[in-house]
Amino acid sequence: MGTIRVTATEFQNAIGMFSDKALREPVTITKQGRDNLVLLSAEEFMLLKRRYRKVGLAEEISEEMLAAVLSAKAPDAAKAFDHEVK
Repeated sequence: MGTIRVTATEFQNAIGMFSDKALREPVTITKQGRDNLVLLSAEEFMLLKRRYRKVGLAEEISEEMLAAVLSAKAPDAAKAFDHEVK
């Protein structure tokens, strides 16, 4: 699968066209000559997301991993989301 490369200005001037192209192949958007964003279809994003997902049974977790999970502390910045779990 190829990648189309466009500047941020080109993308802004033809967002509809590049959005359509991103349904078929990723569109890399550059800013100041460097890769900045990649636009891809929702289907491709979900495929990528699923590839990195690790699933296992709770009974199979190692003692070391269980200890790490039980001792983990959320960063202070996460307090901003506390209202979502109450």
